[in-house]
Amino acid sequence: MPSAVRHETSIRALKQQDLDAVVAIDAALEGRARRAYFQRRLTAALRQPELHVQFAATDAQGLAGYILARRTEGEFGRTLPALRLEIVGVRADRRGHGVGKQLMDALIDYGRRHGVAELRTAAAWNDHRMLAWLDAMGFALAPNLVVECVVGAGYQAERNDAMELPAAQTPGHEVDYGAPEGNDFERVERARCDVRAMRPEDLPQILRIDRQITGRDRRAYIAAKLDEAMDDSAIRVSLTARLEGVIVGFVMARADLGDFGRTEPVAVLDTIGVDPAFEHHGVGHAMVSQLFANLAALHIDRVETLLARSDLALLGFLYSTGFEPSQRLAFVRRLQ
Repeated sequence: MPSAVRHETSIRALKQQDLDAVVAIDAALEGRARRAYFQRRLTAALRQPELHVQFAATDAQGLAGYILARRTEGEFGRTLPALRLEIVGVRADRRGHGVGKQLMDALIDYGRRHGVAELRTAAAWNDHRMLAWLDAMGFALAPNLVVECVVGAGYQAERNDAMELPAAQTPGHEVDYGAPEGNDFERVERARCDVRAMRPEDLPQILRIDRQITGRDRRAYIAAKLDEAMDDSAIRVSLTARLEGVIVGFVMARADLGDFGRTEPVAVLDTIGVDPAFEHHGVGHAMVSQLFANLAALHIDRVETLLARSDLALLGFLYSTGFEPSQRLAFVRRLQ
């Protein structure tokens, strides 16, 4: 009897030169090539290594698997650092041989050495293969709710009604959307709220609003999200709202292709905040209306976000703009 082939697998950091192999493994899993997505992720990791954690598993045949995660701190009002698992893939001939576990162990070890409190991710309820793997890796359902909205069905400010609608009463929730264009959407202008693309020079006013809402100075977190909005997103869709030239609200969002095995472009709302002095003036509705208009023009059909199930104020606001519960589930694995 011939002896079984012995595979010695080692773990190292993912490198730019791994791109072709990563794309090939992913294409075999997803049925389509997503080169642009992985190119952005690898480039982002090189530019901001402190925010990205990416490992490769290698054997005698080359790349056997990969795992990509982002470091997060501040999303959804959390104060503890976390890693958000974006994607994991294993070469077809090595599936079922523990390569995924080796990659996850490397991610967990990194997290514990760097003070990360938890790993987070999301998956569709009917992605049975991924759900089984997350279960085997020690993940559990997170106390969070994923909500989403079909862009064409979302709220649009049709009349001078946006300033009369109630705004969100919520402590600084994340969303990341910014497109480099002026405020040329007439319906939002008629709402008397000037909504425009977020710019780097908006940071001081955004920090002022965030401090008023949260009572904390989250400069590092907000600055990192703004930098991501300006440089890292495939499509920039973060916005600010102004009244008489002063920023009174912001929404941070990103549109990307590939996270969590998604195969269509989806916008992800990271943070939204409204100056407390302008609550109940419809600023939040005006920003969401503009966001939906921008996404529709970019042919992005869906936007989603994650929030605590107990955050009834934010949940009510999102429902009022067209969001509803998603078919995706949130998961968490505690590290500390």
